[in-house]
Amino acid sequence: MPTHTLRTALQLPLPPHQVFPFFARAENLGRITPPELGFQIRTPLPVEMREGALIDYTVRLYGVPMKWRTLISRWEPPFLFVDEQLQGPYALWHHTHRFRPDGEGGTIIEDEVRYRLPLSPLGDLALPLVRRQLARIFSHRAEAVRAILLGGAPGAAA
Repeated sequence: MPTHTLRTALQLPLPPHQVFPFFARAENLGRITPPELGFQIRTPLPVEMREGALIDYTVRLYGVPMKWRTLISRWEPPFLFVDEQLQGPYALWHHTHRFRPDGEGGTIIEDEVRYRLPLSPLGDLALPLVRRQLARIFSHRAEAVRAILLGGAPGAAA
């Protein structure tokens, strides 16, 4: 089973201690997820974000509802946290969120997702489609984060 990696980065003119709290609220995940994924948190809110926290939600992949359970396996505010899929559509999903100062008073948000597709090697045939979908999800996420934290409409320059 090959492991694949997605890396993205977003720079915001806000310091990490102002950016991290947005990501520390599980309910904000729905605000930055493309609507067609039908994201819904099933865990009662608010979720106490900490190492060991479990979050249950559902997403729709190509119209099919799927349960997803995430474990927060590392929690180091305001600079890092890791969520790992315990149940869901991937054979592996390990998402590291980093928030580092950019040296000019802002923050660089870095996402690194290591993932494996299910049903390998047959499932690996879907890799080009999955890569496109993940690129779209993370592009939408960057625009939504920028719009929410900086104001203005998604797509506006920061």
